[in-house]
Parts: sequence; C-alpha cells; structure tokens
Amino acid sequence: MFTHNYVMIARTEIAWVGSSKKNYKDFPDDVQDVLGFALDSVQCGYKPAIAKPLKGIGSGVFELVDDYKGDTYRAVYAVKFNDIIYVLHAFQKKSTKGIKTPKKDIDLIKKRLKDAIRHFETEIKKN
Repeated sequence: MFTHNYVMIARTEIAWVGSSKKNYKDFPDDVQDVLGFALDSVQCGYKPAIAKPLKGIGSGVFELVDDYKGDTYRAVYAVKFNDIIYVLHAFQKKSTKGIKTPKKDIDLIKKRLKDAIRHFETEIKKN
C-alpha cells in the first residue's frame, strides 16, 4: 500500500501582455507543453532550468527558450511583482545571426514591461 502526501501550492496569477498569449498559442503543441510546464513552475515559485535572465532589461525579467525542429521559441516574463507574473512577449526567433534577441523584440519587451508596471501600480497594488 502506498500513501501520498500532497502539498497544495498557491499559484501566482499570470497576466499575458499584448499579443503574447495569442503568439504563444500559435507555437507548436510540443513547444507550448515545454514552455507551459515552465510557466506553471514559475507560478508555483520555482525557477525552471530553461529560464535565464534576459540581459539588458533589468532584474526580474527572464526568458524561457525551447528549440523545436530547428526553430527557437521564446517566452519572456517578469517576476518583479509580488502578486502577478507578466508574460511580456512570446515569439519565434528567426534571426540566424547568433543568439542575441533582435532589437525590435527587446524594444517591444521594454514597452510591455512599462505597461505591466503601470498595470501593477494602478490595478493590482491599490487593491
């Protein structure tokens, strides 16, 4: 006979900024599974092995990376808020020039981070 001890972990809410959820849903199912499992881990307070700090944005912003059939998929999220995780961007990296995130994507992430901070300050923190 086996006994199981389960611990319920409160999950932090996820907010998808801009088109990030739509873009994520356009990823192949296998990529959604990998990145979804990683985001679920983040919701439970863990840092997944595939999460790396996104350089040039500031602390508390991470990217999840999954390679699938020769393509690279990324989801960028911010955990600098106590009550919510913001998924700032989800995209397929198409550049063949190194691993650096393209400037247009960095600019979009920075804009969405500002939007997330504004949302947190006006909608979440005040409640």
